[in-house]
Amino acid sequence: MPTILISGANRGIGLELARQFSGDGWTVLGTSRDVSAATELAALPNTTVLPLEATDPEAIAALVKSLDGRPVDVVIANAGIAINLEAKPVEVTRADFLKVVRTNTFAPLALVAALKPNLLAGERKVALAMSSLMSSIGANTWATQYTYRASKTGLNAVMTALTLEWKPLGIACGLIRPGMVATQMTNYNGIPVQTSVAGLKTVVENFTTADAGRIIGYDGTDVPW
Repeated sequence: MPTILISGANRGIGLELARQFSGDGWTVLGTSRDVSAATELAALPNTTVLPLEATDPEAIAALVKSLDGRPVDVVIANAGIAINLEAKPVEVTRADFLKVVRTNTFAPLALVAALKPNLLAGERKVALAMSSLMSSIGANTWATQYTYRASKTGLNAVMTALTLEWKPLGIACGLIRPGMVATQMTNYNGIPVQTSVAGLKTVVENFTTADAGRIIGYDGTDVPW
């Protein structure tokens, strides 16, 4: 069965992704900042828990070293954060802004770039990052969420650039949108995580180079730029 690496797999969407893929027989490599606390993830079948602080280049390098060239079919850069989504412009701090961008924009690019040899060794060769409707400039009709929007729009830009660079190599890069999901990040408001992830799983399983560069929602619809 294929191998999938999911960052931030110790809770929320990441944990449910690991649960559904492992339950379907996939080999799951799930990362967590604190391996000792990732008990639910570790209990899943066909699953290995790996340590990773997604914003730390040294931690990414250690992850790559631990994989030792192991083929990986799919990478999902899922780890992400949100800080003070309702902050007014004057309330947005430099520290918060840079922390969110470092986690949501830089970290996914750094992770998939470091895992390029593993993807090339895999059969499916799919690299995906977790985007959001908040990334859309055209669909922004209600403002707010300044740091989060900027981080996800920036993520769209870097993954699109990576798509153009890697598509000739046979690596399919893209973005997936989980929707408003009832997790800790959203104070458990939104659709059930199982519903979102079931849709995302279908998107991931069918993703090819023909889809490279798209932002596909859990419901199969594209997110407008």
